[in-house]
Amino acid sequence: MSLGGGTFTTQNKALPGAYVNFISAASANAALSERGIATMPLELDWGISGEVFEVSSDDLRENSMEIFGYDYTHEKMKGLRDLFLNIRTFYGYRLNGNGTKASNDYAEALYSGVRGNDLKIIIQVNADDETMFDVKTMLDVAVVDEQKVAKAEDLTANKYVKWKTDAVLEASAAVPLTGGANGTVEGAAYQEYLDKMEGYTFHTMGLTVEDDVTKSLFVSYVKRMRDEIGIKFQLVLFDYAKADYYGAVSVKNEAAEEEGWGAGSIVYWVTGALAGCEVNKSCQNRVYNGEFKMKADDTQNELRKAIAAGEFVFHKVGLDIRVLKDINTMVTVSDTQGDIFKENQTVRIIDQIGNDIAVLFNTKYLGAVPNNNAGRVSLWSDIVKHHRELEQIQAIEGFSEKDVVVQQGDTKKSVVVSDAITVTNSMDKLFIVCTVA
Repeated sequence: MSLGGGTFTTQNKALPGAYVNFISAASANAALSERGIATMPLELDWGISGEVFEVSSDDLRENSMEIFGYDYTHEKMKGLRDLFLNIRTFYGYRLNGNGTKASNDYAEALYSGVRGNDLKIIIQVNADDETMFDVKTMLDVAVVDEQKVAKAEDLTANKYVKWKTDAVLEASAAVPLTGGANGTVEGAAYQEYLDKMEGYTFHTMGLTVEDDVTKSLFVSYVKRMRDEIGIKFQLVLFDYAKADYYGAVSVKNEAAEEEGWGAGSIVYWVTGALAGCEVNKSCQNRVYNGEFKMKADDTQNELRKAIAAGEFVFHKVGLDIRVLKDINTMVTVSDTQGDIFKENQTVRIIDQIGNDIAVLFNTKYLGAVPNNNAGRVSLWSDIVKHHRELEQIQAIEGFSEKDVVVQQGDTKKSVVVSDAITVTNSMDKLFIVCTVA
C-alpha cells in the first residue's frame, strides 16, 4: 500500500492516507461500493504459480479448463462452484506451483502439475497438402488447440503447451505428455500469498486448512491488515473460534469425509456467502445450497454453546441446513467494542464505511482539496451523502447530518471526522405476548 491506513490513537501518522476508528456507542465518490469479492489460497493441479490471478463468474464457466485445468462441471471444481454461488470476482493463488511440468518430444506443459499428464499431441499429415501437418493439442478427449504448419518452429504456443521448436514433426496418433507433478505446500507459500494480497481490495479471505499454525498466521494477518494497514475484510476459516476477533469467522461444521476434500470444505460456501452478502442483509437463516455433505446434527444445547463460543454454525430445519446466526469469533467485549461487533452485519456496514470513505478521501481529496472551511464542508457533504444511501437501504437508521463533524486536525494538513451511526441489524428473535379473553 502506498497510502497510510488503519486505526489511530493519536494524530501522529507519517504516511498520507485515511485512518478510520470504529468504536461502540456507550451501553472515489460518495456512492456505495459493490460487494462480492473473495480470495483464497489453493492447492491446484494446474495453473499460474507465484502470482495472484483474477477470475470472474463468467471466466469460471467459460474458461475453467485453461485456468484450472478442469471443466466447470468436474468434481475437482466443486469447492469453487460453492464459492461462486455468491461472488462476482475471485482472487486466487496457487500454493503448490513449484512442481514439475509434463512434457514429450514435441511440447512442454505451460504449467506444472499432474493435470499436464492428461495432455496429448496428435500430428497428422494434412489431407490437402502433404507438405503440411495438422498438429492438435488434446486435454482428455477435448481438442483445445489445432494448427496447420510445415515444421515445429512454425507452431505458436497455446494456452496449454509450449512447443519444442527443434522437434521433427512426423505423423503420431496421440503422444501423451508425462512427468507432470504437483509441488509441495510449504509454510513460505502461505506467507508469499499474504504478502501479495496487501495490494488488493476484497471482502472475504477463505482458508480451508486444519492445522492451527497456519490458522494463527492468517488471524495475525487479518488483525494487522484491519488495524494497522486499513484493509477491511473478514477471514473465514475452519474450527478456530479462539481467534476471538470480529474480523475472523470460524466455521464449526465439518464437511463429510470425501476423497480429495477436507473437513474444512464448507469454508468455500461461507467465504462466498459473506463476501456477497449485501451491506443491508444478513446470512442468518440462509439455506446451504452447496454441493458438500455437511455434518449438522448438533443438539439445542450444543448450538447454544457454539453461539456463545463465537462459532459460525449450521443447523437442520426440516430438510434444509441453515445458518443459525451470522456471527464472528469475537466473544471478549470492551467499552469501545461491544456486543454489536459480534454480528457480521455490523462488520459489513463498518467495513463499507471504512473502505468507501478511505477511497473517497484518497482519490478526491488527498493532495487536491485545500484544508479550509470550504474543503472540509465538501468532505462533510460527501460523507453525509454516503450515509444517506446507507440509511435509504436500511443498513443504518436514525441518521442525522449533525452526526458527522469535520474539523481541522492537529496540523494544517490533517482532517478529523467525528461520525456516529446506528446499525440496523436483521430480526433475530420473536417474542409474542398473546392475551386471550
